[in-house]
Amino acid sequence: MSTELLAKMTTLRPFTCDDLFKFNNINLDPLTETYGIPFYLQYLAHWPEYFIVAEAPGGELMGYIMGKAEGSVAREEWHGHVTALSVAPEFRRLGLAAKLMEMLEEISERKGGFFVDLFVRVSNQVAVNMYKRLGYSVYRTVIEYYSASNGEPDEDAYDMRKALSRDTEKKSIIPLPHPVRPEDIE
Repeated sequence: MSTELLAKMTTLRPFTCDDLFKFNNINLDPLTETYGIPFYLQYLAHWPEYFIVAEAPGGELMGYIMGKAEGSVAREEWHGHVTALSVAPEFRRLGLAAKLMEMLEEISERKGGFFVDLFVRVSNQVAVNMYKRLGYSVYRTVIEYYSASNGEPDEDAYDMRKALSRDTEKKSIIPLPHPVRPEDIE
């Protein structure tokens, strides 16, 4: 099957509890942050509309996005947040990540968000460049956001943002002039 045909035949649907038993092919990627089952279930219970899976015609999971709505409306910080986005290696370069991001952005628009944000490893230039192509910009650097597992130093993250239509003046994406620490993030 051609990659173009496969992309057209992909189903984007809500993530279900059963998918927890089928997404190891996606989560085994070293750049994918993985969490315990209770964490995924918490997102599924609280923000089910933000948890979307891409499924191949044969039922194999190709990728997923998991996010939430958070922040303060009064301070114009109500937004959609991308907690995890991952596509299995064999299904990359089909535009699935862009489609999943677009769905999360549309949900955030409907919920009245001012922006969508996400955190990405500074070293993950493939992802950083993809997010930039999707209209995201670096809002700030978060020092030592990602914990290292093998004696390596902790890694910094970029907090990347994309303004939504409610932020008419694009205030939410004005970059901070200095880095912050994880404990400084609200």
